[in-house]
Amino acid sequence: MRSLPLNEAAGRDKVVPLRAVATPARRVESKNLLDGSRELVIEHQGAEYHLRLTRNDKLILTK
Repeated sequence: MRSLPLNEAAGRDKVVPLRAVATPARRVESKNLLDGSRELVIEHQGAEYHLRLTRNDKLILTK
């Protein structure tokens, strides 16, 4: 990992890491996630989240 000095006077022994270049977020169509269903359960760190398709074709994510 590359680093830069905190400031000009800090010297080479005090450095902060540079952030990695951000990659674009992965894009997935909701119809592919829901696969004909109106609800999808997502498990995250032991908790369940429900992604629901409403009558007005909006998405709602609840815990």
